[in-house]
Amino acid sequence: MNLDVVCFGALNMDKLYRVNRIAREEEESFITGFKESPGGSAANTAVGLARLGLKTGYIGKVSNDREGKLLLNNFKKEGVDTRGITFSRRCRSGTVIGFVDEKGERALYADPGANDALEFEDINLEYAGSAKLLHLTSFVGEKPFRAQKRLVRNLSDIKVSFDPGELYARKGLAALKPIIGRTFVVFLNSKEMKLLTGKSYREGSEILLNNDINVVVVKLGKMGCYVTDGKEAHLIESYKVKVMDTTGAGDAFGAGFLYGLTRNEDLYECGRLGNFVASRCIRKMGAREGLPNFSDLKEMVEDDVTPDG
Repeated sequence: MNLDVVCFGALNMDKLYRVNRIAREEEESFITGFKESPGGSAANTAVGLARLGLKTGYIGKVSNDREGKLLLNNFKKEGVDTRGITFSRRCRSGTVIGFVDEKGERALYADPGANDALEFEDINLEYAGSAKLLHLTSFVGEKPFRAQKRLVRNLSDIKVSFDPGELYARKGLAALKPIIGRTFVVFLNSKEMKLLTGKSYREGSEILLNNDINVVVVKLGKMGCYVTDGKEAHLIESYKVKVMDTTGAGDAFGAGFLYGLTRNEDLYECGRLGNFVASRCIRKMGAREGLPNFSDLKEMVEDDVTPDG
């Protein structure tokens, strides 16, 4: 089966606690609610793409434990192809413990487990190469990072989408060059842009465009997003909604943007789609609960978003 997008990143069970506020050193707060749900950045994007009707597959690793079974069963329920997922006999499946305050802001702690056991030899190259686009996100460990670098080197004909997150942004441009040099579109937030380039999102975007990236997308939260390919640039306002939980908002944005990209939409429309899918995500608790279906796209209204720049 030929796929539209194959996503490659960590697979985690998210254990999210609602708290009155996120405590810092020597502080206390209290828990007001709890929700467990499947997560992982690339995995959330894969589900978002599948709900929008794209044929989506996944490369990752889990254990044959309760969490691993829940992760796989959820993918199958959502229509994400799981043939690229392998099992670890030694490690537990990955988990993330998160704390979400009353404003929807969050703090996350990752226990990578089986994710960090993934090696290049676990990857079926024919499966990975069957897609039109390969979407990469970060891992904690070095083994899967090396596997990602080798994979993009071996798949010279596929478009690469890259959402490095803070974990990879801290590695710096030189360490990421094997992937950056093959990346068609990169997704960052303003903090990650500063970590990666040392510059603001506009100046940093120019640096990345000069490093062979075709499209730079900066996720700006309440401000929306900034997208540029060096020829055109757009600052696209967000959709104004009541925020329940920002967990997975960036992953949801990626799903909307990549959906537009696979449909040959222009940069502005891709940004609008990203903002819309993210706005649906943050209205509910968890990274996937609020992700829209294809039929929900009709709710996008031109007047809701206006360009600036």
